Amino acid sequence: MDAKHQSEAGNDSDLSLLHKMGYAQELSRRMNGFSNFAVSFSIICILSGGITAFQLALSAAGGASIGLGWPLGALFALIVAVSMAQIASAFPTAGGLYHWGSILGGKSWGWLTAWLNLIGLIFVISAINFGTYDPFFKTLIAPMFGVNPDSLTWWHQTAFLAIITCSQAVLNQRGIRIASKITDLSGYLIFIVTIVLIGALLYYSPVPFDLHRLFTFTNFSGADGSAWPKQTLPLAFLSGLLLVTYTITGFDASAHTSEETHDAARNVPKGIIGSVFWSAVFGYVMVCSFVLVMPDLTAAMKQGTGFFETILAPIPAGFRVCLELAMFFINYVCGLAAIMSTSRMMYAFARDGGLPGSKFLRRVSPTHRSPGPAIWTCAILAIVITLYGDAFSVLSAGSAVFLYISYAMPLASGMRAEGHSWTEKGPFQLGVWSKPCALLATIGACVLAYVGIQPPNEKVLYVLIGFVVALLVIWYGFGVRKSFAGPPSMKSDANDARIRELEADVDRAV
Repeated sequence: MDAKHQSEAGNDSDLSLLHKMGYAQELSRRMNGFSNFAVSFSIICILSGGITAFQLALSAAGGASIGLGWPLGALFALIVAVSMAQIASAFPTAGGLYHWGSILGGKSWGWLTAWLNLIGLIFVISAINFGTYDPFFKTLIAPMFGVNPDSLTWWHQTAFLAIITCSQAVLNQRGIRIASKITDLSGYLIFIVTIVLIGALLYYSPVPFDLHRLFTFTNFSGADGSAWPKQTLPLAFLSGLLLVTYTITGFDASAHTSEETHDAARNVPKGIIGSVFWSAVFGYVMVCSFVLVMPDLTAAMKQGTGFFETILAPIPAGFRVCLELAMFFINYVCGLAAIMSTSRMMYAFARDGGLPGSKFLRRVSPTHRSPGPAIWTCAILAIVITLYGDAFSVLSAGSAVFLYISYAMPLASGMRAEGHSWTEKGPFQLGVWSKPCALLATIGACVLAYVGIQPPNEKVLYVLIGFVVALLVIWYGFGVRKSFAGPPSMKSDANDARIRELEADVDRAV
């Protein structure tokens, strides 16, 4: 490559590490450390999941699901992130979990990990955009234009979701430079808007603060308006963890954009850990402020996502409108970042022949250096999934279950492979804490996934079982076990020649 294209590809260490893993630099390496952090931070987006999934916690065990449940769930998520960061530092590729599972646990383990991760990511896109529609557009934005939310039908919802998802795909297709600048802006805005929102809620609230609310258990499960059927208090508390499970997820986006990040072996681990840590801290203060300013917890529990409109009411109208518009934009970018992450995962898996139509899905635009076919396939699948009526509850639970299981799989195989087949680590290492963290992360990921299949989300369990059974039938019954080769050989002259040819094609196209 010449000097110009070398700068796009990244420094020598990025390029040599990617070549060592058997891949050509086809995507444009333009993201710095903050941009990598911002992608995961934008997908986590506490102003999205922290609001749209808030009722899943409040209507479980009351205020204690927030005051005690959030830090507990966030701790598990952080342990998962730290363990994931160590593996990402050693293997910084777009496929992320697929490559880790394959390298550390074998190609069949990696293939299954890839499918679970991919379906979870598609669920994430759908859930995020559905949450952007309700409550942000339907409840908060539409009335600004004189539209009665009750007049909006399933057709309006579907049209809205199709339009914003397609617009997010268009921005992604235009290349990582544009998309990453938007997610960078969103990263800053999440910090600013969250601080302003918390300050405004606390300043304008007429309700005297009662910190005991945050640590008081109230079993709302089975009550009128609750998201949960009747449960015992301990199970209700566990069910309430779905707020954290759904909100603090998708941080594998930093790994999926590894091939577009400079100094990926160092910046990707920072992006993963930083996005989870800061989301946990700012998110906790935010959701606690929601509880503190509510006039009545029982009434708020019955309101569903309408609780947010109620607690915003004391804020002056002009100020409130600015906050609502900013949050709508942030939620929109959350979906854009989710498509960015999912498309890179799909591209990387297709690059190794793991998907139907792989030759089409692995194509990269010579003009924008983005995986256009993968981007549009993700977008279309996400739109189709939202056609299901009871979308948000199932999609949010489904995304959490599929993603955390896909997180646990390479972590478990890494724990087993460490010191044996896995001896060469990256710059970020956990040292003696490596295996204990991996064990806790695997257990934590399984617990958080278990939360997502509790009634009334048992449909997610049926989908999971059906999906895994179908994958096993395909793997063993349709010859995929023999035809799928997995990641390329690390020391293959033929593969070296293929890498040179692909990168020469990129140079000629540019």
